[in-house]
Amino acid sequence: MNAIPYKAKQFLLVLIKLLIVCGAVAFLYAQLKTKDLSDWHLVTQKFTFLSFLGIVFLSFLNWFLECLKWKNLVSDFKKITFKKAVEQTLGSLTASIFTPNRIGEYVAKGMYYSKEQTKKIIFLNFLGNSVQMLVTLFFGLIGCVFFFVLSPNLLEEHDFSSGFLFWLPVILVAGLILGLIYSKKWRFYGYSIDNLIGKIHLFPARKHFANIQYSLFRYLVFSHQFYFLLLLFDVNLPYPDALLTIFTMYFFASVVPTIHLMDVVVKGSVAVFLFGKLGVNQWTIVSITTLMWLLNLVIPVLIGSVFVLNYKPLRK
Repeated sequence: MNAIPYKAKQFLLVLIKLLIVCGAVAFLYAQLKTKDLSDWHLVTQKFTFLSFLGIVFLSFLNWFLECLKWKNLVSDFKKITFKKAVEQTLGSLTASIFTPNRIGEYVAKGMYYSKEQTKKIIFLNFLGNSVQMLVTLFFGLIGCVFFFVLSPNLLEEHDFSSGFLFWLPVILVAGLILGLIYSKKWRFYGYSIDNLIGKIHLFPARKHFANIQYSLFRYLVFSHQFYFLLLLFDVNLPYPDALLTIFTMYFFASVVPTIHLMDVVVKGSVAVFLFGKLGVNQWTIVSITTLMWLLNLVIPVLIGSVFVLNYKPLRK
């Protein structure tokens, strides 16, 4: 009698895995179909073998650091190999591409651990994502301040988009402060604000420092990857101007709720607007954001699909 439920359970698991992978691949294909690839031969002409290798290496380094960050966080209560960290990081990425702001990642990573450990995993994932977000906000706010100084015509035009872009950081920071003050009843996967703050204080300082380091290095890697692509596309902006604009772009892209696969649309729109103010060609920016999306999301999702298909639930 027990064999039938077990077989049904296994069949359901296989079906879910196939649905996730097929859905991810279909969604990627649909997104690629919306791109005008007719001029992509012009993009490939911008690359030498070494420059292409360098850009791909930065994507590898980006996810290498993310996997090391997860390995560091989990080691607080369980030692895992780097291979396991890669499997859990990329597998959960694939499983969460349909969910806004990586929410599905919390559930997906919890699937690799026992029910008793799930709450701990949710906290660790929250800690990793929060520090990455804080790094993005820190550099992004610096970028916003300097971007409006470097591009004064943004304020002179007095159009809706410019005003909105200027006031959004102020509104977000004020909202965050008010939210923290009046959010005593707010809960995140069973954690209250007080619980989270208490858990953060109890987390080992050495691991906090490593988490911040990995998040900082990762941010600098993908920011400079964007900058190097600007150079390859013959965009001759001064280094500070380019980097501060990139910081501003990632700031606005990160605060807009969106699913992973639509991230390219948000980043592309913001990037076209910001770099357009500095006189950069729209086609160039769309090409760069699409390349970043392909290298830093599409390829990792496809690799993660292999891990999803090979996933085996923990034996009870």
